[in-house]
Amino acid sequence: AGLRDLLAQHNITSVVHLASIVNPGKDSDRAFEYSVDVEGTRNVVEACLATGVRQLVVTSSGAAYGYWPDNPDWIEETDPIRGNESFAYSHHKRLVEEMLAEYRASHPELGQLILRPGTVLGAGLRNQITNLFFKPFVLGVAGSPAPFVFIWDDDVAAIIVRGVVEARQGIYNLAGDGALPMREIARRLGKPYLPLPAWLLRGALTVLKPLGLSRYGPEQVDFLRYRPVLSNRRLKEEFGYTPRKTSAEAFEAFMQDAGLG
Repeated sequence: AGLRDLLAQHNITSVVHLASIVNPGKDSDRAFEYSVDVEGTRNVVEACLATGVRQLVVTSSGAAYGYWPDNPDWIEETDPIRGNESFAYSHHKRLVEEMLAEYRASHPELGQLILRPGTVLGAGLRNQITNLFFKPFVLGVAGSPAPFVFIWDDDVAAIIVRGVVEARQGIYNLAGDGALPMREIARRLGKPYLPLPAWLLRGALTVLKPLGLSRYGPEQVDFLRYRPVLSNRRLKEEFGYTPRKTSAEAFEAFMQDAGLG
């Protein structure tokens, strides 16, 4: 009721929904994360429908595509959403997008702009992914290039602003041009690259996670191994926005800000 009252009081016509749990705390659990990621989004959509909001902008994630060995080299927005059940963030993004698709069919009066960012970097930004870059070595999975696509946070903000101002609808990947494999990331950081066999990583994390010696479980191996690599073709050709920083330039800017390399 609180959100509905706020939207109605100010005659809001566009809502930008960014909330989700990217970095779960030590005391977090799957049920709580679901309540925020999925049920929280449902509450926002219902509030928009109840108050006549005309446009909803939602930041989904490239993680919604899932981490699979048969992912295409470059993932397009028309590729299926297959977020892994073993990885809460990825699975919840999939569930949110499936829910939003149902709302598009049943409530076309609420326009939707869904954005699927790759790894977002920015000045002072820290999360589970950026933590990988501060370790004394860069960990990889043998036989997998595990490339990252990066986008700078200023580009994400500019895309959202344009989407609201121009009342845009549709689904768009957000990524700078190009991709950086883990080996190249290690080279730029000036750190050794340590590619370990998947079976060894999976076995080690299976033992360490229950002992409290690692925050990461064996499912994280696929996170490193089969990252979805996002094409930004539609962002540039259809939405009309070319990110100001390429993936490599975004990473270099992050390194400079963080004092890395």
